[in-house]
Amino acid sequence: MTHVRNAAMALVALLLVVAGAWTSWNSAQHVLLAKGREHGTLTVTGCTDDTCSGRYAPEDASSPRRTLTIARSVAAERGVTIPVVVKPGTDEGVRTGWGGGLHAWLPLGGALVLAAPLIGGGLRLPRTAWSMAVAGAALLVAAFFAL
Repeated sequence: MTHVRNAAMALVALLLVVAGAWTSWNSAQHVLLAKGREHGTLTVTGCTDDTCSGRYAPEDASSPRRTLTIARSVAAERGVTIPVVVKPGTDEGVRTGWGGGLHAWLPLGGALVLAAPLIGGGLRLPRTAWSMAVAGAALLVAAFFAL
């Protein structure tokens, strides 16, 4: 019975971490693999609950876009200029630089923090749990200060 409980805890912890990494990669790939993609700056003109939009100034003058949307963050206020890379085939941008990279990996940081109690309490691996919790919390704090 103990083996079944341990397998279930390990499966749930693995599911949390994989889901966090998968969600993070959807945005992080555009920041990490930005070479060859369209770059520019976004001047925020307005925000909704989920997104912010504004005037887009491309680095390459041949870009057809003049407006762009970006996922809302605490740092996106009206009038702020944000360096972005455009997701291919969309009018959606992703913040670049350290702030954008850390912001993209926030779901993984949260998943690490959430999986730590399962690993520490359920699997009885306290050192591994503390390592995951500290790594996740460090990612969350670093993103907070980078934005």
